[in-house]
Amino acid sequence: METSTGTRATAHPYPAGGWAVVDVETTGLGRTDRVVSVGVYRLDPQGEVLDHWYTPVNPGRDPGPVWIHGLTSELLASAPTFAEIAEELSERLAGRVLVAHNALFDWSMISREYARMGSRVPVEQRLCTIVLARDLRLPLPNHRLGTLATHFGVVPRQAHHALDDARVLAEVFQPSLRLAMEAGLALPLTPCVPPTDLGEDEPAPARERSAPGGGGWAPYRPARRRPACPYPNPGRWQPDSPLMQGMRVAISGDTATDRELLEDRLTEAGLHVASSVSSRTSLLVTNEPDGWTTKASRARQVGTPVVDEAAFLQLLRDVVPQPE
Repeated sequence: METSTGTRATAHPYPAGGWAVVDVETTGLGRTDRVVSVGVYRLDPQGEVLDHWYTPVNPGRDPGPVWIHGLTSELLASAPTFAEIAEELSERLAGRVLVAHNALFDWSMISREYARMGSRVPVEQRLCTIVLARDLRLPLPNHRLGTLATHFGVVPRQAHHALDDARVLAEVFQPSLRLAMEAGLALPLTPCVPPTDLGEDEPAPARERSAPGGGGWAPYRPARRRPACPYPNPGRWQPDSPLMQGMRVAISGDTATDRELLEDRLTEAGLHVASSVSSRTSLLVTNEPDGWTTKASRARQVGTPVVDEAAFLQLLRDVVPQPE
């Protein structure tokens, strides 16, 4: 998850090159997954829309969760590859600040596609709208895109379609930008560092962190203390039921999704990241339910429900709020 300092803005906070509001749909959330579509809205420095662009992308492999993005192998068979759309995408991103919801994810997926070509994205900074919403202290139950859209009166037309998600985000970003400017709030701009690990060979994820004092950048990020979950634990998850805010979720073993990104999404959904398993744990996520990790063994002892990563990612899409 992106971070920001919350300091006051300097004299001219608008980036001279403007903004590129981006959404990508992918074959999954891991470092080896591929982009299957890209939507971009270009905005001028003050946030006015200049144009928009969309393309499906043939990932050269199984498209992954078709039930989410709707892009089947048949639909993508005639689509251009990422290498074939990279030049057009570069023209739309060049010199702009990349804006996305959970920007680290979209940036990582795009930058890895460029890295596979031996190139890099022509972007120096990104802005995460989750962080911006938090810095603005908007009165929201959570910072999901749908919640922000409702707050600003933006109506989604086709969820998980890259162009419409980019449109929704652009229309959410415009008033957010104005509020930040009126409040003199420093925009949470983060340097974009190209990936050094594409994930195909090394199991350990490469993670960004800001050096103390906001200086240089290092290729990993140590575990950090997360804010306390604001919701009480409603108890164990029941099969065929949705997750509920406040549930305590533990993760064990290797995951295809960067672990810290997965925990960020958990926190954002209003769930508690549990560091161990006990009788109060709502759910254990593991791709090896019969393994002998401490958490898996403990889950069997106390009867904690267990799901694999793929099932959990589906559950994570629709976490319900606690009743009033």
